[in-house]
Amino acid sequence: MAPGPVEELIPSHRTLLGPGPSDVDPRVLRAMSTPILGYLDPEFIQIMDGVAEMLREVFGTADAFTLPVSGTGSAGMEAALANLLEPGDKAVVVENGYFGLRLSEIASRHGAEVITVPVEWGQTASPEAVEAELKKHSNVKLLAAVHAETSTGVLQPLKDLAKLAHDNDALFLADTVTSLGGSPINFDEIDIDFAYSATQKCLGSPPGMAPVAIGHRALEVIKNRKEKPRSWYLDLGLLLQYWAGGTRVYHHTAPMSNIYALRESLRLVLEEGLENRFARHRKNGRALRAGLEALGLKLLVPEDRCTYQMTSVFVPDGIEDAPLRHRLLDEYKIEIGGGLGQFGGKMWRIGLMGESSTAPNVLALLSALETLLPQSGFEVAGGAGVAAASKSLAAD
Repeated sequence: MAPGPVEELIPSHRTLLGPGPSDVDPRVLRAMSTPILGYLDPEFIQIMDGVAEMLREVFGTADAFTLPVSGTGSAGMEAALANLLEPGDKAVVVENGYFGLRLSEIASRHGAEVITVPVEWGQTASPEAVEAELKKHSNVKLLAAVHAETSTGVLQPLKDLAKLAHDNDALFLADTVTSLGGSPINFDEIDIDFAYSATQKCLGSPPGMAPVAIGHRALEVIKNRKEKPRSWYLDLGLLLQYWAGGTRVYHHTAPMSNIYALRESLRLVLEEGLENRFARHRKNGRALRAGLEALGLKLLVPEDRCTYQMTSVFVPDGIEDAPLRHRLLDEYKIEIGGGLGQFGGKMWRIGLMGESSTAPNVLALLSALETLLPQSGFEVAGGAGVAAASKSLAAD
């Protein structure tokens, strides 16, 4: 029997307040529906150049080479490590969360000797601990750290780490997946050598692209490798020939619709203004934290080292993690994330990123929790979370 017609795809509407993806502005979705161009069409080349220029502004750099790598944020991570490291190179990696561990894993798969700086999850790495590890080893090629650790909500200061890397003749690599577009990156001021990010978080674009910024020292390393990178698809030496210069050399078919989406999301970022955007994330993040604490919930990261776009809160004793998140999704159409790694089943991760970072979203989530938590056996003062958040929003 022949199958019947397949129904039209109409996904349910959700408010995305997890660790990513975040909500997408209708302008960005409309941009994805515009006509496809050839990958060497002169009009498409102009679009590529415009995207690269806007990325420089968002990364905070005047002259670093910028491009969006095809793939999600992990593709950006792998592109960085595959191109900067060769077999036998030494890489020092700050491990203060799940994605620090992933940096180490990918670096080792590309043949590097990985030296870790273990840090308790929820804490930032001290420059003294990183310096001590660097001094133990000669000829370290790379120091890598996550700026905003998605698994915990910690914001790692980068300036001292970048200086330590350069004082020890090493490159400095920064994971900015959760920070780009929500927190200042200041690529040039901090003197970062390579930063990678993702489109689906604070940039407010669909998943599928990994913006990168490559400084002059990193470019020299990429151009003067002893052997080709082990990844052909993520070979930045080849991709640079497609993304720069008068004569563009085909590498792979660019995901045009995703690039259109990124272009429109970058337009939105710059129309809002970077400082205004950072202030919006800060304001809403503070309100969420105030509301959660008013409900009697315990936050993992204190405010002096938190990232406002990602808040980790402990699941209260006696409450099961997944069932409450499922009710939140089914009954209120709000998605939040569970814990990763050692925090699996013990933590909720709440994202306020890009288009999802709004005061109504903060209040809606807190209102839902005020209903669901008592029904699950955790008593809260009725209206306390919304009242505390509202007070914070009015004062900020």
